[in-house]
Amino acid sequence: FAAMSMQVQNSVIYSSLAQIIGYHDYKVSLDDNYRDANSEDALYLNIWKPAGAQEKLPVLVYIHGGSLQTGQPWYADYRGEGLARKGVIVVNMGYRLGVFGFLATEELQKESPNGSTGNYGLLDQIKALQWVHPIKDMDDARAEVVHSLAKWKRLTLAEYAVQPGYGIYTDMNAIRADEELGNLHSLYVDQWDWERVIRPEDRTLDFLKDVVRRIYAAMLRTEYMISEVYPQLTPSLPDEIHFIHSEELLQRYPGLSAKDREHAIAKEYGAVFIIGIGGRLSNGEPHDGRAPDYDDWSTPNSDGFCGLNGDIIVWNNILGRSFEVSSMGIRVDKDSMLRQLALCHAEERKELYFHRRLLADELPLSVGGGIGQSRLCMLLLKKAHIGEIQASIWPQEMVDRCAAAGIPLI
Repeated sequence: FAAMSMQVQNSVIYSSLAQIIGYHDYKVSLDDNYRDANSEDALYLNIWKPAGAQEKLPVLVYIHGGSLQTGQPWYADYRGEGLARKGVIVVNMGYRLGVFGFLATEELQKESPNGSTGNYGLLDQIKALQWVHPIKDMDDARAEVVHSLAKWKRLTLAEYAVQPGYGIYTDMNAIRADEELGNLHSLYVDQWDWERVIRPEDRTLDFLKDVVRRIYAAMLRTEYMISEVYPQLTPSLPDEIHFIHSEELLQRYPGLSAKDREHAIAKEYGAVFIIGIGGRLSNGEPHDGRAPDYDDWSTPNSDGFCGLNGDIIVWNNILGRSFEVSSMGIRVDKDSMLRQLALCHAEERKELYFHRRLLADELPLSVGGGIGQSRLCMLLLKKAHIGEIQASIWPQEMVDRCAAAGIPLI
């Protein structure tokens, strides 16, 4: 279980060494500030703000990763000084981990006023996200908490001066309270998020396809290794991934909805990358929604269509349907962001912090995306419900129906 939050401050060197050698595994104490205390009293918030700032500022909330078993908000990598110097209020938090945070059992329901069967770590995160107070040092201004990992990654690339060909990876965990829960969607969201700096000449469809093939090859190798250890899990992914633009997909299946078009093409090829998601097609509608300030879905590409982004979708034999594993793309540059903001009638966003920095050429060109952790595990382990993979909170009716079908939800 994680040590308490940053109530006791240490040097960056201390925190970095403690992280490297495993603080709570080895009970390391490098100075007089040893944190003694395994405790369920873990819900602390750590807040950094620009010194002397009085104006309204964006707020970044970061929930640390660690597979729900380990991790602390006081790691040097999670400190918010750097972003605070650039005008951002940074908040991170401690929350209960392991059995303290993610045990779910009907016995715990008796002590819960909400009828919860456990998963207290998620409740900690929800409580922290509900925390909004007047800020005394800023004339009682109120902070609006915004979830943002996508733009944070690109800002971080700029802050660390990452060079082309290199990037960052983060274990993203979040709560989406407005998610429609089902066998593919959970309140708890976990992704491997990544972002890589690229050169201007890399903003091409060929470059994007090469990145997609690399990711898909890693999926194939993982599936093969799992089948070697567990022979009952027979590999099902095809050797190659097929590329098709969303407009080509529309022309191929003009009478089907966007989701049904995905089902049809995934069933035919086994694995596909659908290009150009976000822009309007010949039927006047986008294949699916995309923000105007994230992926580039409007730049003409070498296939004669528009878009430098897309989704990796495979055929799921257990569910008998298409199954999205990853959304990714080459990110907007200055020209494509201005174009997409105009197309979406969102030009007022130009005044926001991220947008101002991009328009001032202060952010690197990049490609990036997210790979659903539980989604991928669900696919490779041949599971029918995401609740068989991850701990989350489910409606009791869903828990009962799944139990009756022999599907235990964690």
